[in-house]
Parts: sequence; C-alpha cells; structure tokens
Amino acid sequence: MPKVASAKVPSRGLVSVVGTLNGHSFRATLEPDGQKGHWLKVSVRLRATAGVAVGERVTLEIHPLEREPPTRVPPDLRRALAASPRAQALWSGLTARARRDWIQWIRAARRSETRARRIRNTCEMLVAGKRRVCCFDASGFYSKGLTAPKAAE
Repeated sequence: MPKVASAKVPSRGLVSVVGTLNGHSFRATLEPDGQKGHWLKVSVRLRATAGVAVGERVTLEIHPLEREPPTRVPPDLRRALAASPRAQALWSGLTARARRDWIQWIRAARRSETRARRIRNTCEMLVAGKRRVCCFDASGFYSKGLTAPKAAE
C-alpha cells in the first residue's frame, strides 16, 4: 500500500478492513510489510469477482473495521490453552486485537521448534498475567520477521 494510505490505519500490525476493489465489496486483513507499512493480499477469488488480472491498475477503497472480527485460534495453540485452564481463562478475557498479536507472533516462527516454544511461552506468559506479547514487533520493522511478498514479474 502507499505509505500515505498505510499511515492512516490504526496499527502498524494486522488491521481488518472492509472495502471495494473496482466496485466489488470485500473484507480482508492488511498485513505489515516490515517497513512500517502494510500490504493487502488480493485473493484469486476477489480478482476474478472484480475482473482484474495481476499487474492491472485498480480502484481500491478501504476502511478499518470498527470492531475486530473474532480470531481463529490455530489448533496447536487451542490444544495448549485447553491444557492450561489458567492460560485459557486469561485468553478468554483478551481483546480480539491482543489475541491476534499473540497468534501473529506464533505464526511468524520459521521453524516448527520455534513455533512450539512460542506456544509454550504464550501459555506461561498468560498464566503470569501478561495480556500482551512483550517481545514481538508486530510491524516487522525491527525484527524483519514480517515482509510483504515480492511482486511476480
């Protein structure tokens, strides 16, 4: 996304949006591009509905959702939370945005061992009363853990 547009959204991390692409409505999530901006994944289905191909110019309007949608908890995290009633209790009281930050931190792991460790750490931190993941740069700028995909030639 252009920097000027990205600067208007409420977070440097994930942001749920509604909008239109060439007049066709959609809901999506802007993702951090690792450079204090965002990128928008335009699915094959949305491109077909809007009648556009990769590389074509489009008219795009987006607006952040006023209320974050419910989060989809990955199965491995769901099992870990179920095994720890105290972690589950705190998780249940988190905002949708806070849950998404935890899930994004877990998903940003490149190796399965790192992912498993982050899930264990998530439960431990929740049991300790931490409501926000403390060691994750949701924008990807400082850790370079998140980047936008490169455009196809």
